[in-house]
Amino acid sequence: MAKGSCISKAVAVSIGVITVSSVGGLVLMAVMFQIQISDNPPVKPPDPTKRPIIPTDPPSNIRLFDYLIPENYKVSLQTYLYGAIPNNYTEQSFFFKGSSTVRLKSMKESGAIYLHVHNLNVTNVEVRKSDSNEKLSVKGYKIHYNESNFLEIQLGRKLSGNGTYYDLFTAFEGELFEDLSGLYASRYTEPNEDEDEEDEERFLATSLLQPTDARRVFPCFDEPALKAVFEITIIHRPGIHALSNEDKEEEDTIQIDGEDWVVTKFYPTPIMSTYLLAFTISDFEYKTVPSRTNINIYARKEAIKAGHADYAAEITHDILTHYEKIFELNYPLKKLDQIALPDFGVGAMENWGLISYQESGLLYDEDTGSTFDKEWVATLIAHELAHQWFGNLVTMSWWNDLWLNEAFATYMSYTGVEKAGWDLKDLIVLREIQSAFHVDSLNSSHPLSLHENDVQTFSEIIELFDDITYSKGAAVLRMLSAFMDEEAFMKGIKTYLKKFQYNNTVYKDLLDCLQKETIQNLEAFMSTWVEQVGYPVITIITQTGETSQEQFLLKQEAGHDIPWQVQIIYIKSNNLDVKTDLLIQKVKRQHFILSKDQWLLANINCTGFYRVNYDEENWNKLQMQLERNYNVIPLINRGQLIDDAFNLARAHRLNVTIALSLTKYLVNDTEYIPWESALKNLEHFVLMFDRSEVYGPISKYLRKQVTGLYEYFEEYTNNGTIPEKHTDQYNQVNAISVACSNGLPQCITMATSLFEDYKNGTNMIHPNLRRAIYCSAIAAGDEDDWEFVWNEYQRATVAAEKDKLRYALSCTKEIWLLNRYLEYTLDPSKIRKMDMVSTINYIAKNVAGQPLAWDFVRDKWSYITQEYGAGIVSLGSLLDGVTQRFSRDVELEELKQLQREQDKDDQGLAARALEQVIERTEANIQWVKENKDIVKEWFNGEL
Repeated sequence: MAKGSCISKAVAVSIGVITVSSVGGLVLMAVMFQIQISDNPPVKPPDPTKRPIIPTDPPSNIRLFDYLIPENYKVSLQTYLYGAIPNNYTEQSFFFKGSSTVRLKSMKESGAIYLHVHNLNVTNVEVRKSDSNEKLSVKGYKIHYNESNFLEIQLGRKLSGNGTYYDLFTAFEGELFEDLSGLYASRYTEPNEDEDEEDEERFLATSLLQPTDARRVFPCFDEPALKAVFEITIIHRPGIHALSNEDKEEEDTIQIDGEDWVVTKFYPTPIMSTYLLAFTISDFEYKTVPSRTNINIYARKEAIKAGHADYAAEITHDILTHYEKIFELNYPLKKLDQIALPDFGVGAMENWGLISYQESGLLYDEDTGSTFDKEWVATLIAHELAHQWFGNLVTMSWWNDLWLNEAFATYMSYTGVEKAGWDLKDLIVLREIQSAFHVDSLNSSHPLSLHENDVQTFSEIIELFDDITYSKGAAVLRMLSAFMDEEAFMKGIKTYLKKFQYNNTVYKDLLDCLQKETIQNLEAFMSTWVEQVGYPVITIITQTGETSQEQFLLKQEAGHDIPWQVQIIYIKSNNLDVKTDLLIQKVKRQHFILSKDQWLLANINCTGFYRVNYDEENWNKLQMQLERNYNVIPLINRGQLIDDAFNLARAHRLNVTIALSLTKYLVNDTEYIPWESALKNLEHFVLMFDRSEVYGPISKYLRKQVTGLYEYFEEYTNNGTIPEKHTDQYNQVNAISVACSNGLPQCITMATSLFEDYKNGTNMIHPNLRRAIYCSAIAAGDEDDWEFVWNEYQRATVAAEKDKLRYALSCTKEIWLLNRYLEYTLDPSKIRKMDMVSTINYIAKNVAGQPLAWDFVRDKWSYITQEYGAGIVSLGSLLDGVTQRFSRDVELEELKQLQREQDKDDQGLAARALEQVIERTEANIQWVKENKDIVKEWFNGEL
């Protein structure tokens, strides 16, 4: 065992005492500690400071980050296109390349840059700090080949925040496609100086960047709110010249690789959105209008020489100065170029300082042009010039508020054309209000102002360029102006333009400016008109005064139950003074209760964007008034009554015979607005029944009703003249079209006789009447007549005359000719790409051509969407046109099959339009089943 140890007794006692004392001290310390904790509880130590997250990943949606702000671009483009092929061994080149340096303001640290690019090959990327020119390392860059179109640039070192400036340089190259979008190529012909030689082929490059195609020209931050200043340089072949938004600063000829090139440098633009940029390289000539703003009209040499730009030059200055006066803001650029392009995918585009048009929208030929062609030029110029303020100077923040651009341009154009001598303000009811009513009566319609998140992709943006945005928007502005009064409305508009010039807005900004000019509660009045889909039908029961509202839908389903604020403007037969009432909820109004012989008429001059229904007794009294003395009913309301009644009948809210009976009085009325309203609605009956036995009685009734109108204008027609009043000129065309298409013998004899004279070299047909007479003659004619018109179409050089001939070719009853014509639409050497949709729709309007057109579109859908789907060419308009007659179950199933194929292929193209035509077809099927026998009996009873 180990050696042991021992201690004395005294030491042991001492140790015991010390131990007890120590334990007592520990207990005391523990107690004191608990007392301290209860009085001063411990505090959690601070979390360690987190390092800031430096963004490197793409945005969560397909919108760009908001912390990189472009302020200035220096863009250089070199196009290799020849204006004309100089010799047999030179090949045309559709190549372009360029570079861009954009100055960015960085508001937040980030490890990556995201911007847009599409269909370009990016060959170089550099990033430098602006103040020191220090180059930042770029780890790599890649293009996102999806709907985002992102160019992602990953940096080796992060960007600083706090407003630090950087310069982003990109080099790129691309191809000039002939697809009417981005920077694209177009070809046309000019007469050879030697008349014995064939016409010479010419080439040009031009652009259409709205809504999201600036990214197809150069890498950029391609969103409307990301405005910047642009300094553009274009390098091009000699013999052609370049145009852009601003004036030319300098133009020099240089040598590159032993070849001569022209360098055109332009002055910096104002701060503006990318989609408003424009570029054209051509050999066009121009006509100048001397004024404070340098106004130039550019077109093909032949058109300028023939004076086809003279009318546009004559009216542009007057309309521009009118807008400057009423907006109290001068047009801010030094020059305003307008250019007529042989190939352009839309009617016109408001590019700031360089407005682009289809030729028929800017050029007018006094010899072959109709007064309608002339009016169209004035209307389009007025629309695009209004955009120089609404859209260009003040721009919507995002596409969900596109109506702030387009509705204002549409509405203001009616005042603009007055300065060119056109009084069209009443026609807004036919052109905007009734058009918008039809689309907005579908469940698949959309509000004027959508949520930003609901509008992201190209397809979602492009779908907003429709009758809701343009026409309903204009109608709502017209209604708002009447609600406030015109003077207060215009005062608010001037404030809006001045406050937000060179900036972006949402619709609440507009409302705030208008609210300052009125005591009316505009937020309460406007919110449902702008933010909710649809519009109301106001129902007034004149026996009780009960007045109610409900969303009007063509196909009865539960609409939303949010009430509109509706200003009801009305008259009564015993007192024709106009009175107003404000309706929100269902009420009883004593002043709407009528005595036995009184009638009530609401929505005078169709000021409000709503339909009106009455009890059957009041409808009958209004019909009796029309037949007794129609002049007591205001002109616009004669058209409104007819349009409301027919659409209420389509929506199962009114007996169809009441609507039909309202057309009987027209044998005595020669005014355009009621006739046009009736014919548009009776056209629906034709479309629903022209493949059935009901069509015979309908055609006979139309022939009977139109005979008096035809005879009213017959002397003018036979003498090759037109009436003085513009709306009478429209109704003269209506009389000829309806009379000839429904077999009135003297009409068909007139049309074929004048057409024979035309074939024999003497065209005595007034330009106003050519479209109708050409069509009637082709419908009654044979293959030789068709071939004659086709040759005339190919020979014609004036776009407006070509359009009349192109329409006439669709009127033949020969199936094989219609099939051949459909095939021509896919050959740009025969039918220009911009005319493809309208030509197919013309053919579909013909009862013989409709099934051919639908089968053609279905068969070629993949090709059409591939070839045209990326541009602004309206596939929605195509679907709408070829399905107008659809009223059978088999046709509905074919539409749904197309929808399934679209979904399967993940194609969003024209998705909303497809929903709308399916919904319309479903409504048509139900309506035909319920009304076919009633309609047949009514028309038979009127013969």
